[in-house]
Amino acid sequence: MDMDSFSSGSSLQCLAKLLQDAQEEEDDDDDDSRCSSVGALTPGTIGPAKKETTGTFQVKSENRKTIWNTEEVPEGSEFDDTWDPREQPEYEILFKQSVGTEDVFFGMTGKDPSTACCEDIVIKIKLPETKYSDITLDIQDKVLDLRTPKKKLLLHLPYPVNSKEGRARFLSEEEILEVTLRLSRQFDFLNFADG
Repeated sequence: MDMDSFSSGSSLQCLAKLLQDAQEEEDDDDDDSRCSSVGALTPGTIGPAKKETTGTFQVKSENRKTIWNTEEVPEGSEFDDTWDPREQPEYEILFKQSVGTEDVFFGMTGKDPSTACCEDIVIKIKLPETKYSDITLDIQDKVLDLRTPKKKLLLHLPYPVNSKEGRARFLSEEEILEVTLRLSRQFDFLNFADG
């Protein structure tokens, strides 16, 4: 055999025929004629024949005119206003953990510097030329929404937080709002169990 016969389309089709299951070979007698003729080779002609399935799409919502369900809408999207001309302030996200001497010197509690071992998230937002009375702050479980007359920040938080436990302080000399929120993760009882 010469090398040209291996690269032809009919040779590949014959090879695909050999690789098919034995029961498919018994069902399809027409494929023998395909191996002898040179035809168009497509990726769909290699391998076993696919059975076409037809199905109907079921709409789960009661109102068929709705585009999406309320479960599909991410939390905090009601605050997002793309037409708001206010600029976004600079901000920094930091993570904070409580450590003691048993952590620093002995490593007894198993804490490490990763965010998985942090209890709090600290968000520092630079608000130049802003007074404390002009700041409106709304915190949800996964969203921080800050608005001032000149700035607007809609921040989707990297972890869920306990929106009821948190504190904010405005450092007027530095013109920074510092928001500290308690992280609320599903397996925190494992990370922070008092050993």
